[in-house]
Amino acid sequence: MKYTIRPIEPKDNNRVEYIIRSCLIEFGGNHEGTAWMDPDLGRFSEVYAKPGRAYWVVENEQGFVVGGSGIGELPGVPGTCELQKMYCLQEVRGTGIPHELIKICFDFAAKHYDKCYLETLESMVGAQRFYEKNGFKRVRDALAETGHDQCDVRYIRDL
Repeated sequence: MKYTIRPIEPKDNNRVEYIIRSCLIEFGGNHEGTAWMDPDLGRFSEVYAKPGRAYWVVENEQGFVVGGSGIGELPGVPGTCELQKMYCLQEVRGTGIPHELIKICFDFAAKHYDKCYLETLESMVGAQRFYEKNGFKRVRDALAETGHDQCDVRYIRDL
């Protein structure tokens, strides 16, 4: 299967929200303190249309968005961004496309920031391996208040 990675468009907002919610249900993250309660779900094309922010989607051959990831500033931590809302449906995992997606995120982030931070769930073991393979180092404490206080695993990476 062939996939295309492109910047998010307004028509993608509902589909990206669906993907995020589906993945959170799959890994037991469908509760308060995670992206599940994020007030920006469903309006990413607007949220990421600001300087220092960007969001990309993965589209399959049939034109369906099947994943995405973004970069945004980490409030209160100058020079550090956050890898945000990186979620892919099962059909994309293991294809190499998530590696291409995160590379696009890193290339963009390196133009604006020095470090990249992320938060995830302990139940997302495959995601943790993926992040570690892509240069992230686990850290014990949260670097900032992201609103995702139930995300119990944190990482940082130099850009």
